[in-house]
Amino acid sequence: MTTTLKQRLKDDLTTAIKGRDELRSATLRLTLTAITKEEVAGTTARQLSDDEVLTVITREAKKRREAAEAFEQGGRAESAERERAEGEVLAGYLPQQLTDEEIAAIVREAIGESGATGPKGMGAVMKLVNPKVAKRAEGGRVAAEVKRQLAG
Repeated sequence: MTTTLKQRLKDDLTTAIKGRDELRSATLRLTLTAITKEEVAGTTARQLSDDEVLTVITREAKKRREAAEAFEQGGRAESAERERAEGEVLAGYLPQQLTDEEIAAIVREAIGESGATGPKGMGAVMKLVNPKVAKRAEGGRVAAEVKRQLAG
């Protein structure tokens, strides 16, 4: 039987604790807590699928990025660095993220496919782009690129 993503996180947490890797163990603990919280949310407890676990990890990684930016703007470089490091730990569990060039190419293709022009075509383009970039690019990055190309 293949191990689930959640089990892999638990195994890696055990390894990090044994290796006294404070950053990794703290990050994995927080992520596993977020997964458990998601599992017990709603009316009945359930086991998350690997895709749902990936969604939680993606959300946690985004929180780290946003926190790092906020700390950076607040002049707290040390805290920002910690958040970035935690984000890198989580990135190891996510699919390879698309580069800006790859996103631009996908968006160009979708604009050509939909025939959209101007800002009003954004919804149609996003509808085509989202399945192609699923879990491999943050929605904000994709939306910004769609806006940029539609405005040009």
